[in-house]
Amino acid sequence: MNVIINDRLFIGGVWTEPSDAELLDIVSPHDRAVIGRAAQARPADVDRAVAVARAAFDEGAWPRTGAAERIAVVRRLNALREQRAEEIAALTTAENGSPLWFTRAGQPGLSRQANAYLAAAESFGWEETIAPSDPAVPFRSVVRREPVGVVAAVIPWNSPFSAALAKVIPALLAGNTVVLKVSPENSLSMNLLATLLDEAGVPQGVISVLPADRETSEYLIRHQDVDKVAFTGSTRAGRRIASLAGEQLKRVSLELGGKSAAVILPDADLPTVAAGLKSGSLLNNGEACIAQTRILAPRSRYEEVVAALKDMIEGLAVGDPRDEKTFIGPMLRPDQQQRVIDYIELGIAEGARLVSGGPQIPLGLEGGNYVTPTLFADVDNSMRIAQEEIFGPVLAVIAYEDEGEEAGAGDADAVRIANDSEYGLSGGVWSADEARALDVARRIRTGTVTVNGAPLGFDGPFGGFKASGVGREYGAVGLGQYVEYKTVTVRSR
Repeated sequence: MNVIINDRLFIGGVWTEPSDAELLDIVSPHDRAVIGRAAQARPADVDRAVAVARAAFDEGAWPRTGAAERIAVVRRLNALREQRAEEIAALTTAENGSPLWFTRAGQPGLSRQANAYLAAAESFGWEETIAPSDPAVPFRSVVRREPVGVVAAVIPWNSPFSAALAKVIPALLAGNTVVLKVSPENSLSMNLLATLLDEAGVPQGVISVLPADRETSEYLIRHQDVDKVAFTGSTRAGRRIASLAGEQLKRVSLELGGKSAAVILPDADLPTVAAGLKSGSLLNNGEACIAQTRILAPRSRYEEVVAALKDMIEGLAVGDPRDEKTFIGPMLRPDQQQRVIDYIELGIAEGARLVSGGPQIPLGLEGGNYVTPTLFADVDNSMRIAQEEIFGPVLAVIAYEDEGEEAGAGDADAVRIANDSEYGLSGGVWSADEARALDVARRIRTGTVTVNGAPLGFDGPFGGFKASGVGREYGAVGLGQYVEYKTVTVRSR
């Protein structure tokens, strides 16, 4: 592809000359060739973006427009994005190394995500009158849901369109103004998003899209004119953001890391499980917070599970993410590649059994950020490879005791191990008995659970327990993260 040059920043709906004219090289994870050059925001650009957002919120029309008008704008945005779905998929693959099957498959999901927010906005109680519970009380309450104000939306690199729209859409629907801070690696695709926002008719001042480094991101979060921070990223960064937001009592929502468990019950069909975990555990090269990378297998069928996963992982095509046959592409950056290799070496040092893969770079792919998909067995849940988020194609199979004197003892041991984690973002249960699977799912302390590989939906809330986050995204609950409640009492005549 031709080198793309983006030498302007999208500030308040206007393509603006950046404060720093130096452009960042955007590098392909596949072969480390330069695929683009893009302007990066600095604190001075943040100041401009927040200032126009503040003015648009305090003095502009957007927060005071009717919900129907805001819904119409978001509906146009969604339609424009759908028209350019193939371009978005290809550009994200080029930037991220995400395989084309994944970026293409995600496009209908973006539509479902938007449509769930739109449906919620159409039925949202923007203003409701509540009659007193005591008929003798001579007043009624008018409850309003009003926009929070200026929202700083900060997203990671691994799935940029999904992460961005999960925050931008509800923030706009609620009448907020937004400064979207994106990762430098996603400068090209997120500048395309900025173009779509402009074409959809988002008024000037209402939204900015700023590629920027971590230091500039922290400057945005600390900015005194930001009312709410919506963040997706690592738990470590989330803790820092929560502390910064707490200094000024900013509203904050955090979608953080995960180390999710896939619980395989003894009656599960293993070929179906292995096929399902191919995507459930290894989607987006394993660079996914919801990846189910702890595989909990019953002791009575442990080696069967390991063998089924070995066959699956060794059948994965690893290579150029632009190739439609590729299932696993490269890691985003060389440092992420090295991080995954270090964890593989750590797993070997911890005493886990290396079943497939290893720390070697796949043959013929040394020029990119590739790692070999790796499977460990005989993993104890206390090992670091079972407790820490690796963010790569590394799976750990952990045994649980499925036989005992008490009825349900096996399920209890599986739930105990699944819950023995600081995280609680996602998870899965596999069983031929749906009622039993649902019972296990109810006992796992995590924000979302899939049964037998059912995909995550967008109408229900998404988010984490424990160190996996604060707040929820998607649907009516996600929309509610971007409003303040106001109660007005009116004396009855």
